[in-house]
Amino acid sequence: MSATPHIRNIVLVHGGFVDGSGWKGVYNLLRADGYRVSVVQNPTLSLAGDAAATRLILDAQDGPTVLVGHSYGGAVISEAGNHENVAALVYVAAFAPDKGESVNTLIADPPPGAPVPPILPPVDGYLFLDREKFAASFAGDLPADEARFLADSQVPWGLDALSGSVGHPAWRGRPSFYLVAADDRMIPPPAQRAMAQRAGATVVETPGSHAVYVSRPAEVAALIARAATGADTPQPGAPSGG
Repeated sequence: MSATPHIRNIVLVHGGFVDGSGWKGVYNLLRADGYRVSVVQNPTLSLAGDAAATRLILDAQDGPTVLVGHSYGGAVISEAGNHENVAALVYVAAFAPDKGESVNTLIADPPPGAPVPPILPPVDGYLFLDREKFAASFAGDLPADEARFLADSQVPWGLDALSGSVGHPAWRGRPSFYLVAADDRMIPPPAQRAMAQRAGATVVETPGSHAVYVSRPAEVAALIARAATGADTPQPGAPSGG
């Protein structure tokens, strides 16, 4: 299945530690351009549960849809994106696991000198980021009060979400697009570029923290619109340039 100029449906999937409200800026821009936008409030307790929550929203779409994931949401769309309504995938500073991979396996061996996300030890099966280090790691380009709000409104991230492995990655059968956040201190930009290349994604790079979907909604919305119109659509799973 390939994207066509007639795609009007967009489904947005958030990542770990946050909820869907961070998509508001992207949502507003896409709505203003005439897109029908839905935001998945995935519980982030398990990959299987989050994929199921995403499929519920995909079931409600009336035709071809661009499925978008930020951070851990990239694992979710890789798992749920084989849905018949999905025409293209957009990864926003996101994990793009291959078959049998999880977020946990992708972060297990960070390159020397790479920033280490300030994830606290699990409590009763849930993870949080250190509130005092949240801004620098996750949201370095947001105003201090916005970063503090994100830190203080964290959603517990389940260990089953972290360790859930992807079955058949949707990017192997769908056109993919990837926005690299060049200043990301949660997922190193080189890792983002490597995952994007492996997925054969059309790549756009912009300055921005891991919270690039909040801080630079125009750039994110522009790539989603590009996916919806099929501009420069790559062959699924084939390497492409930026």
